[in-house]
Amino acid sequence: MFKFIARKLISGFLVMVGVLVIIFVLFQVLGGDPARLQLDQRADVQTLEAIRKDLGLDRPKHIQFFMYINDISPFSFHNNSIKNQEKYRYSTLLKFSKSKVFVIKRPYLRRSWQTNREVTDILMSALPNTVILAVVSIILASIFGIFLGIIAAVNKNTLIDNVTVFTSIIGISLPSYVSGIIIGWLFGYLLSDITGLQMTGSLYEIDASGRHLALQNLILPAIALGIRPLAIIVQLTRSAMLDVLNQDYIRTAVAKGLTRRAVLFRHALRNALNPVITAISGWFAALLAGAFFIEIIFDWKGIGYYTIHAVLAGDFPVVMGSVLLTASFFVVINMMIDIFYGILDPRVSIKSN
Repeated sequence: MFKFIARKLISGFLVMVGVLVIIFVLFQVLGGDPARLQLDQRADVQTLEAIRKDLGLDRPKHIQFFMYINDISPFSFHNNSIKNQEKYRYSTLLKFSKSKVFVIKRPYLRRSWQTNREVTDILMSALPNTVILAVVSIILASIFGIFLGIIAAVNKNTLIDNVTVFTSIIGISLPSYVSGIIIGWLFGYLLSDITGLQMTGSLYEIDASGRHLALQNLILPAIALGIRPLAIIVQLTRSAMLDVLNQDYIRTAVAKGLTRRAVLFRHALRNALNPVITAISGWFAALLAGAFFIEIIFDWKGIGYYTIHAVLAGDFPVVMGSVLLTASFFVVINMMIDIFYGILDPRVSIKSN
């Protein structure tokens, strides 16, 4: 088991290294001049060169890459100066000389070229909104998806089953940005007087009375984001239930006189949920990383919202930080799922050896 966990940790680390290399090379190719973005087109040459030197843009590309790795790593080497202490806010672990130290720190994702705010602060301020949206979406998708999947399986080849399957196929095929526009326009605009919902709005609103929680703004984006996972959960639950209901032990339970509810929920559903839980956990990571269009459509101030605006403004440090954060969601969650299954079922870790 230890080897299995170590292998998963190493593979996750290698994936993140690959992501780092790809995004660094990609944004080097895309280009952009942070000095011009921080100042303006009329800035003098000396000021522009000073900013480029401060950001390390006058160094060779491979040196810039290692400087970036050193910045984002929680363990790194730095010159021990007041400027670096204020910049990285580190704690010294080892001191090699008066100026050279090995430190532990919060990953430094650098500063926004547009606002000069730390990218970490921008993303961390937006992260709770994205997490709340993803959690509510996957909860709604799981509850209704499992329920509809059970209904479809129990009523196989009936009108209810056919309608459920047909609707779920549409849900799987419908891109989130299309469903978001339709749901927002219909319930947040046309039927706004009836629903009491607005097409745009974030978790908190500011008015004359101050800043207050606005949970009603969560309803439409959560539904729009949860449609695709809901449709897939319906299909998986239906297929798994149909497979389990044809097993001999289910027939035996029925023959013993157990009630229909007991057979469905105590025996069939419990054994049918394994693939469904796997899908739910995978989709949760996808929702954390894939809410970009939904956040833009509904003006939801999450990571996707700030990332799209950063892309449009050419603010690459924010985009790079966002890509790293979303990639880490996938890697960490998938590692946790694999390790969890390895602990529950030792055959998983044995097969991987």
